[in-house]
Amino acid sequence: MRQYTAVVVDDEMTVADLNRERVQAHPGFTVVSVAHNGATALRAISELRPDLVLLDVYLPDLNGLDVLRRLRALGNDVEVIAVTAARDMETVRRARLLGIRHYLVKPFTGALLTQRLDDVHRALSVPGREADLDQQAVDSMLGGSVRPDVAPKGLSAVSLRRVTALLDAADPDVSAAEVAETLGMSRVSARRYLEHLVAIGHAEVAPRYGSTGRPENGFRAVADER
Repeated sequence: MRQYTAVVVDDEMTVADLNRERVQAHPGFTVVSVAHNGATALRAISELRPDLVLLDVYLPDLNGLDVLRRLRALGNDVEVIAVTAARDMETVRRARLLGIRHYLVKPFTGALLTQRLDDVHRALSVPGREADLDQQAVDSMLGGSVRPDVAPKGLSAVSLRRVTALLDAADPDVSAAEVAETLGMSRVSARRYLEHLVAIGHAEVAPRYGSTGRPENGFRAVADER
């Protein structure tokens, strides 16, 4: 697999280290720099010219999107995955206008980040970049839509439909343990199906608060706003 370079930008050192490890674990990427503020990020990206940037929005000196705006003004068209707690409409709109196609709201799972890294790697690896593209190549570069009832390799389409139906009916959310108990599958399998639904945008995940014992994530279907 061809390797591409990445820069991780996050003001929280522990989060930056975790994301660096996650990117480094992907066979298609290698991290060449980690930055904890906008000025350092600008310098590292300008000098190293990475293929990908994991970019936080909330930085101590510059807004992450202002960092990207300055890079775009300099002609830098680096691929970006936003990894941030910012979820307001204006920030998401600005991110899209600046060419960000992958936007992960904290907290997110390692599996979801891996999915986005896979998407970026496919886009960067499209063969014949000077030639006209067919529909499959266009989808690879732009991130075509994925049906929630189509299971990827390693998952059962029947089980995926059952998990999707249970998720859609959940009020307000459902955990991997609850899915496993209801559908009679292992918790690991339930989590894989739920994380796949998060990865394709059919579901979202958030920690459950107020319960005792080990922290647990709740999964819920994303409302269709069309």
